Amino acid sequence: MNRSNIISALLFSLAIVIAAYLLGNAFMHRNKSEKKISVVGLGKTDFTSDLIVWEGSFSAFDQDIKRAYNRLNRDKEIVEKYLIGKGIDKDEIVFSAVQTTNKTRPIYLENGNYAGEEFLGYELTQNVTVKSKKVETVEKVGREITELLNKGVKFYSYSPRYYYTKLEDLKLEMISKATENARNRAEKIAENSGAHLGKLIHAKMGVFQITGQYSDEDYSWGGTFNTSSKEKTASITMKLTYGIK
Repeated sequence: MNRSNIISALLFSLAIVIAAYLLGNAFMHRNKSEKKISVVGLGKTDFTSDLIVWEGSFSAFDQDIKRAYNRLNRDKEIVEKYLIGKGIDKDEIVFSAVQTTNKTRPIYLENGNYAGEEFLGYELTQNVTVKSKKVETVEKVGREITELLNKGVKFYSYSPRYYYTKLEDLKLEMISKATENARNRAEKIAENSGAHLGKLIHAKMGVFQITGQYSDEDYSWGGTFNTSSKEKTASITMKLTYGIK
């Protein structure tokens, strides 16, 4: 065997020994996992909505569509003047396009057979939306809107919706609280176990939830976003995984 063949054989044998060592070492430590701890922290706070959206509608009915439209237009002016008089700014009031419905009723013969439809007239409806930061002012308007009936306006009021314009800032605050809460829990668990908290390995944010205060609303996997309550509670969870030593 020449010298080059001897060297090749030696290198090959050495490679086999190293590979066997590495495989054996991996087998011996296959059940040894990294020591770590996972905790979930909660961030929660109460807040008051600073934006209200309130909607209503009014309608007019007549067999002549032009008369119905003129009556509806008159009612629109009355509604707008009323809202402005109650302290709502004109640029906070938005009127939708007019919706027209042909009103009919079925006709039946004496023997009970259906004989077609009888035209009764045109019903024109228009919605009005108020979006304002003057929450209490709009709430009061919603309670007193029946005063329009005395002015001859057939007005229907809907429940207001409440929002918060600083939601992104609130989310950051909640994430900070949840992270701090989770770390405090992890430190306490590690301390009680006679260990020390190591570096942060992984962090996962949970779903942001907004519910009405003192309500029995259920949390949702997709997130709950309450709009019916002025007083709300925001919460979020953070799952942190730390190494321990």
